[in-house]
Amino acid sequence: QVQLVESGGGLVQAGGSLRLSCAASRRTYSTRVIGWFRQAPGKEREFVAVIDWSDGATYYADSVKGRFTISRDNAEYTIYLQMDRLKPEDTASYYCAAGMAVAATPGAFESWGQGTQVTVSS
Repeated sequence: QVQLVESGGGLVQAGGSLRLSCAASRRTYSTRVIGWFRQAPGKEREFVAVIDWSDGATYYADSVKGRFTISRDNAEYTIYLQMDRLKPEDTASYYCAAGMAVAATPGAFESWGQGTQVTVSS
């Protein structure tokens, strides 16, 4: 099973930016896609963005479209989530996950990182 490690979270003011990283231990058939999800206290885990590692196709939740950008570095086995124009409602723990097919549901992803906290102050 692939190991995923997130980093880059922190505290930022509304309107600011953060870049999250997700480092994968290796690429296998089970890491065809990497997704970002987030979970705020008392809420369900929700889809943020996903990228197909082979062709770079990307998909976003409507709530982040135009503000967040997911990208990949094939040589470093790392996926990034650039978050711009952050809002207080973006505050959550952010998780990256590996799966075999593009999906927006957490259950479709097999391996998960430990999460990184993002807090946006108003």
